[in-house]
Amino acid sequence: MSNSTALLNQSVADELCAVHQYMYFHFRLADQGFGPLAHLFKKTAIVEMGHVEALAERILFLKGEVEMQVSHPVEKITDAAAMLAKAVEMEQASARDYNLAAQKCGADADAASKSLFEHLVGDEEGHQDQFEKQLDNIKRFGPAYLALQSLNLPAPPPPEE
Repeated sequence: MSNSTALLNQSVADELCAVHQYMYFHFRLADQGFGPLAHLFKKTAIVEMGHVEALAERILFLKGEVEMQVSHPVEKITDAAAMLAKAVEMEQASARDYNLAAQKCGADADAASKSLFEHLVGDEEGHQDQFEKQLDNIKRFGPAYLALQSLNLPAPPPPEE
């Protein structure tokens, strides 16, 4: 297995972990009546699925085998603020790991994998920013912020494809 393929497969495992963790958060938050926050996790999980697809396509182009293994089990977190803190931690780790992977791919003269990792860094930093804003709102406004989410508001629009 090439160095790039190993890095790409580790990233598949991490992205699958994010999909599972964020969908768990989505289910739990929806059950608690926090629709907008639940929707944010669902939307982010769908983007992470797209990352898995892009990584898998690159692995297959390199004639590697896609290892569909999840890097970590889902953590059973039920508190909204703790979910957001976990998500921020996950996104920071992904951005750090993808920056390192981009550097390694560049050193191995694999510009396409390097470019893919660089793109993923931007996405992960965007997710981190969204989660940090929600966490900041909970810290700033307290339980009232979450209470507003439990009101029977119209459903958010479906995620963009």
